[in-house]
Amino acid sequence: MWQRLIEAGLDPKDAHFYMAVLNRGRTTIASAAREAHVSRTNGYDIANRLVARGLISRVETAAGDDGDRRSQSHLVANDPSQLLEEWGERRRVLDDLVPQLRALFSASRSRPMVRYLEGPAGIRTALFETLGWTSPIRGILSMRDLMAAPGQAAMSEYINERRSRKLVLHVVRTRGHDWPQGWPTSSRDWRVVRHAPSEYEFTMTTLIGTEQVVTLSSARESFAMVVESREYAELQQNFFSVLWQVSAPGEVNESGPP
Repeated sequence: MWQRLIEAGLDPKDAHFYMAVLNRGRTTIASAAREAHVSRTNGYDIANRLVARGLISRVETAAGDDGDRRSQSHLVANDPSQLLEEWGERRRVLDDLVPQLRALFSASRSRPMVRYLEGPAGIRTALFETLGWTSPIRGILSMRDLMAAPGQAAMSEYINERRSRKLVLHVVRTRGHDWPQGWPTSSRDWRVVRHAPSEYEFTMTTLIGTEQVVTLSSARESFAMVVESREYAELQQNFFSVLWQVSAPGEVNESGPP
């Protein structure tokens, strides 16, 4: 039964001690401590906690007729329904507290956050985070650099997973950093491709969501940066729209864009 008390929120030592008092009906701290397998010193601390929680009480026993004029302190268990009252009071406190905490949580989430991730593993982590975004994902991609880091295997896995989630990718690429025979506009792959004017070259990749922007470097610098900011994401979306308008539609495979 003491295990169920632990599940109800009591510390294991407190649960053993409480059961010792409950089983004996009336006992001393020393006796309860022995039965709960805790030291007498710990027994006093536990008794104080349980008294404060209203689970047990201290009672004073009057002096006896054996010449000992000192009163003795004993512990008695209170009605176990106190556990329900305690839980109800905690629920009332939480009902009042949680909305306040959620307001603080929402406020903290509204503040811009920047994360820096190093190496190919960091690039892969940042890239795969975009799979949790909503459609469409806007991207300025350097495929040649992505095939170096995070690498061909990671890119194949990412593309397959994006396809399975039906995440549309609107992507602008430069021909100088493209991959031969790679990834045209495709309804099956949920991808729409445009190529930037020839005077532009991209050696880095940027993926733009509704609230986040992920930037992936080339293998030479080998880092990723994630910016969580709605305003920054909106700014990058606007820049992307300008680039999209001046870019030429890419080759089409299958029946066209979704």
